[in-house]
Amino acid sequence: MPPHGQPGNGENPARPRPQPPHSNQQQQHHQQQQQHRPYYSTTPSSSASFKGCCCCLFLLFSFLALLILAVFLVIILAVKPKKPQFDLQQVGVQYMGITTPNPTASMDPTTATTTTPATASLSLTIHMLFTAVNPNKVGIKYGESSFTVMYRGIPLGKALVPGFYQEAHSQRQVDATISVDRYSLMQADASDLIRDASLNDRVELRVLGEVGAKIRVLDLDSPGVQVSVDCAIVISPRKQSLTYKQCGFDGLSV
Repeated sequence: MPPHGQPGNGENPARPRPQPPHSNQQQQHHQQQQQHRPYYSTTPSSSASFKGCCCCLFLLFSFLALLILAVFLVIILAVKPKKPQFDLQQVGVQYMGITTPNPTASMDPTTATTTTPATASLSLTIHMLFTAVNPNKVGIKYGESSFTVMYRGIPLGKALVPGFYQEAHSQRQVDATISVDRYSLMQADASDLIRDASLNDRVELRVLGEVGAKIRVLDLDSPGVQVSVDCAIVISPRKQSLTYKQCGFDGLSV
């Protein structure tokens, strides 16, 4: 009998169970997957720094804009701008003519009546001379201005004056010519025009204008102001001349 613990003849001794060969392959495959797995970098600090940069730039530009505005306001207050003066100095009547479909329509001095025309045409050419006065310590930039001649609230014609720049403490003359070519007036307006011209020898017109101006300081323009021109003129058709002129002006200071 063989000793205990020793295998007998013809018996295979117990061997350790070998590991499955595929377990090592699975581990290697798992390691390769981990090595080749894409890596996504998450850097929240970079986006936060970008937002911080944008915020700093915005604050910087806002501060610079406020600083420039404050300097501009200080200069404006130091200059103490005044409204410019735009005065109508002269009105020259070059031509004024009134025509009606009935050339014999005229005033009857005995009855103080006149035949009432259905229409009347007015032709007019007047030359106006304005004086622009700048009382400020800085220059003034004028925009394009327009002047309209009116008869009893009816616009007859318009004159445009191009913009210009005026130096400080200076005067400048501005010319404007309004031409009206056979403007047709109907019924009541035509009757009023015939009566004013034939009976009173005075045709009252109104000249309205808007002059835009800006104070210029250090190549910067202030907010625009409007100077309104309102003039009443009376023309004698017989004398072809001006008999009366009165102007009113309205301006806003900066």
